[in-house]
Amino acid sequence: MNSFIPTGIQLTYLLAASLFIFGLKKLGSPATARNGNLIAAVGMLLAVVATMLDQHVLNYEMILLGLVIGSIIGAVVAYKVQMTEMPQMVGLLNGLGGAASALVAVAEFWRLLDASQPIPLDVNISMLLDVLIGGVTFTGSFLAFAKLQGLVSGTPITFPLQQPVNLLLLGTYLAGSAYLIISPDSLPVFLAVVTVSLILGVMFVLPIGGGDMPVVISLLNSLSGVAASAAGFVVMNNMLIIAGALVGASGLILTEIMCKAMNRSLFSVLFSAFGSVSTASGAAAGASNQTVRSIDPEEGAMMLGYARSVVIVPGYGMAVAQAQHSVRELADQLERMGVDVKYAIHPVAGRMPGHMNVLLAEANVAYTQLYDMEDINPQFEQADVALVIGANDVVNPAARSDKNSPIYGMPILEVDRAKQTIVIKRGMSAGFAGVDNELFYKDKTTMLFGSAKDMVAKLVSEVKQL
Repeated sequence: MNSFIPTGIQLTYLLAASLFIFGLKKLGSPATARNGNLIAAVGMLLAVVATMLDQHVLNYEMILLGLVIGSIIGAVVAYKVQMTEMPQMVGLLNGLGGAASALVAVAEFWRLLDASQPIPLDVNISMLLDVLIGGVTFTGSFLAFAKLQGLVSGTPITFPLQQPVNLLLLGTYLAGSAYLIISPDSLPVFLAVVTVSLILGVMFVLPIGGGDMPVVISLLNSLSGVAASAAGFVVMNNMLIIAGALVGASGLILTEIMCKAMNRSLFSVLFSAFGSVSTASGAAAGASNQTVRSIDPEEGAMMLGYARSVVIVPGYGMAVAQAQHSVRELADQLERMGVDVKYAIHPVAGRMPGHMNVLLAEANVAYTQLYDMEDINPQFEQADVALVIGANDVVNPAARSDKNSPIYGMPILEVDRAKQTIVIKRGMSAGFAGVDNELFYKDKTTMLFGSAKDMVAKLVSEVKQL
């Protein structure tokens, strides 16, 4: 009987790990993502129950109390948070994951110190890694949340000797860690390295602009998984190691995908303070002296209503204006008139990976209407109208033609190849890259100035009158 329980726990962990992998696979498609999330949640429930049955778990009352409180908070937040605020929510969850992992290391260090037990070298190294990664993830994610929420400026924040200061902080952490490996019972030094890890998280995200948040959120998600895996080594829990490794690997893969979508390296995203200085060069600089052609909603409605095919390109402006429901209403009205409507999704449009997909799904847009960049670009030449709603750099032709442009080489949605392009935008301000958008000055482009939500609502009203 005594050997049955540990075996049953490990088998349950194996089943939970399998459910994690299966659920992660289903998250790769919007059509199966909901089921994948549910499957992974069942796996986590099994892992939690198995852990509670472990002989090392003694205080079930406190654990159950934490589960109840956490579940209530999670359910309330899930219902209250708007879909447009999902990037902030993801940032917070990443931070809380990193904090939880770091606290595991802190609690284990405190327990061993209080019991006057020697700290094994492997456990000591795992704790130090857990504190570093978890601390950076915690404060870095909360700063990312503050930037996305507008509590802190979304532009890169830099100061002289910033990178040397960061290196000094990292060197301090490594020196403190080396001391703890030699003298693992020094509480003041341990608390000092914990503090340094928290400061490093702030310094890590401070010089990164809001436009790079899709990459940052992916990376922080990966770091939260690595921290969880390190916590698994600290407490010798196989399930935590596996789950953390899965999150870390998938987050890193997604980070690489985001970087490729911007044609930039991860190093450039993290250390170049991209977007801190407004620049204009080449064709974009000359374009600022050109004129644009603006239209009113009535003209825009006529162009859309009499088209055979329309491609809608959502961007961050749509998210800020919370215009996704109006956009779906416009698409529905056009389809009733026999217009073929598709949505073009750029990988880094918005402030987190899949931001546009999430918003459109919340507005009940069919998954079959969403097209990735690689699939939709060949279809723009056959489109009568491309309707750009709040997108900027991801549709800028300079990325394809101007070698002096900061975004040259970045894959874009080639809306300029459509027969006509309508751009809904509040004004002529530059995008995150700080350059004028050549698209605005093209002969086939017309501008519809105003809030995305207001302009789309007016388009719906005018289309209904056709």
